[in-house]
Amino acid sequence: MRVLVVGAGGVGAAIARGCSESDVVADVVVTDLDPERAAAAVARTNDDRFEALGLDASDPDAIVALARAKQIDVVVNACDPRLNPAIFGASFEAGCTYLDMAMTLSSPHPERPHEEPGVLLGAEQFAAAPAWQERGLLALVGMGVEPGLSDVFARYAADHLFSDIDEIGVRDGDDLVIDGYDFAPTFSIWTTIEECLNPPLIWERERGLFTTAPFSEPETFVFPEGIGPAECVNVEHEEVILIPRHVSCRRVTFKYGLGAEFIEVLRMLDKTGLASTTPVRVRGVDVAPRDLVAAVLPDPASLGDRMRGRACAGTWVTGTGVDGRPREVYLYHVSDNAETMARHGVQAVVWQTGINAVVALEMLATGAWSGTGVHGPEAFDAVPFLDRLRAKGEEWKIDER
Repeated sequence: MRVLVVGAGGVGAAIARGCSESDVVADVVVTDLDPERAAAAVARTNDDRFEALGLDASDPDAIVALARAKQIDVVVNACDPRLNPAIFGASFEAGCTYLDMAMTLSSPHPERPHEEPGVLLGAEQFAAAPAWQERGLLALVGMGVEPGLSDVFARYAADHLFSDIDEIGVRDGDDLVIDGYDFAPTFSIWTTIEECLNPPLIWERERGLFTTAPFSEPETFVFPEGIGPAECVNVEHEEVILIPRHVSCRRVTFKYGLGAEFIEVLRMLDKTGLASTTPVRVRGVDVAPRDLVAAVLPDPASLGDRMRGRACAGTWVTGTGVDGRPREVYLYHVSDNAETMARHGVQAVVWQTGINAVVALEMLATGAWSGTGVHGPEAFDAVPFLDRLRAKGEEWKIDER
């Protein structure tokens, strides 16, 4: 398998590192608008299967030309989702399999943003599904940790743990501390602002998709392995759209343990206009306020040496077990920063996202997952994915509740 990784930020660099530890990836071209960043990601692999190049991910013609020149099989989109249309379209044009970790962006309902969805996450990609199917191509969307592993957990629960599911709730929390910073997101702040300030989605079988206000319905969720209780709130996320497509249940939610201080900062950015993506004129230069915020915050990929603690990603499921009795479980994966830095030289949060994309590449390379059209990970058998993840030393567990 010949892989083109578009974007060499934290997650892109983690994917490169993960691919360097894989025995099924033949060649990897790592690209970025900044060629030096791509080169740094490749240098950390110390692997002659890798090549670093400069590439403008907003230029689909350039992506197509590179994919054809390098005879690429799979294009991995490791950029923020505003670049999805160009990379997704270029992958189709070049005849490549496509993989991303976040779907095309949503737009709130113009009159009732906190009651009804507007343009849904991934709407453009799903609209293109018939064309992908007709050409015999596969786009695997939402394939990181959340969405991604969380969807795999949902499929596993439906196939092996439950005869009837009431609710599937993705719950994300951590006990991470970053020394030396009052505020330093462990993931792309651009993406974090987007998903946290948009109206969150909820799916119910009888009602379909609907929205609420940002940070709504706070609940205390107790995370395992000593991470402990955290207040989790509704956040817009792809799982709420993806999981009901292939998993039978009555309700799907996504809640994030952001913490009061983090929520306060996000609200401040929203109130002051600093969360906006609309450029404003500053001393003769057009600047998008959100890009400015991203520029002044530390690069998440650079935080590993200052970070302590663990990130927990998982899927909480309630319903009737296969034995006919009520059951409640939390399927989860914990990423410990000390371990990921020692083993892979990558901080915990971006490694947890990147390694699941690498396992998905291996599913495609070995034929364990195959198909055509546009699909999320819940469309495929969970067992080979989870077995391969565990074989890589990435333990996942089931917490009976």
